[in-house]
Amino acid sequence: MSRTRGAWNTPGTWIAGIALAAMLLLTLYAVLSGGEEDGPDAPAKAGAGSSAAGEPSPTATYEQPEDWTEPQRWTALPRGQRTDEQGSPLGFPHTAEGAVAMMAAGNTIRVEGERTTVDEQLRIYRTYIGPADQSEQAAEQIELNAIAADKALAQQMGVPAGQPLPAGAYQRSHVVGYKIIKKSGDEVSAWLLARGVQKAGETVPESGSYTRTLVGAQWIGGDWKMTADATARAQQQVQGQAEPEMVAPGDEQFNSAGWTAIREAS
Repeated sequence: MSRTRGAWNTPGTWIAGIALAAMLLLTLYAVLSGGEEDGPDAPAKAGAGSSAAGEPSPTATYEQPEDWTEPQRWTALPRGQRTDEQGSPLGFPHTAEGAVAMMAAGNTIRVEGERTTVDEQLRIYRTYIGPADQSEQAAEQIELNAIAADKALAQQMGVPAGQPLPAGAYQRSHVVGYKIIKKSGDEVSAWLLARGVQKAGETVPESGSYTRTLVGAQWIGGDWKMTADATARAQQQVQGQAEPEMVAPGDEQFNSAGWTAIREAS
């Protein structure tokens, strides 16, 4: 994985306003870096991340504009046909939209109650990362990173480490848009636009931010998987290109940025 390490280990990669905003990339980080312990020790710290291709790029909390601009591109992504032992959807169709649906599923995250960052990161890793990129070392580093994130989150929420979050508290993330970079029969690369939110309790206002993540996926063993090789090729594909702006569906710049909005499938 040394050929991709430089792109993924740049300073600030794992520091975002909301820990969940970078959770998918925290998982890929351990895979791409071979599980080495040179990542962040507190991914939940507030701050701005750098903006290299493939990194989560947080932006400030966004409020829907008064003048709604209808997105020019809408897609209802297909659903997975089955659920694995991790509780994650699988069995997406062998199409570009199926690949994006898998990417979106791998970036849909809920940490609340007794459900921890460790639970979610390991679920994503075991379900959506390609078999060739999985190792005991990477899984161990993912767990260590997640434990650090859970400790930081517990401190933010005012509860002892290892205890459930307060009633009404949560961290969540879901993909609201995407932009395909390149597609073929067995490989798809895309930018994902995700909305991450955090709430510290029932009476505390929700805060949120948007992230932009570059991901590559391959068709492996009858399903789509995120892989280091596909993501490295995606990084090469976007070199020299402007990154799409992080704007919500309904913002007039959403269309000029080239995003496709996601509708809920029926």
